[in-house]
Amino acid sequence: MRLVPERISLEWIGTLTDADLIDVEARLHERFNALQRREKKTKGTHYSLFRSAPDVMDAWDRWSRVLTATRSRSLNPRRGK
Repeated sequence: MRLVPERISLEWIGTLTDADLIDVEARLHERFNALQRREKKTKGTHYSLFRSAPDVMDAWDRWSRVLTATRSRSLNPRRGK
């Protein structure tokens, strides 16, 4: 399991193997989903991703960077168990 740096960069992403990239993407997606669920529960029908708490936006940013790299390598993210 690779440690994810606080700031995700293209250079760091480039050091990941395909398997590492898929693993990191899954972990970041799981974290984002947990925070998003919390936010949706709190805000209800007033929920809007781009008006979310900073930790939700940060989790989304980190996950979306890695997801983009995953897609650019034509890899399929893991979902569910």
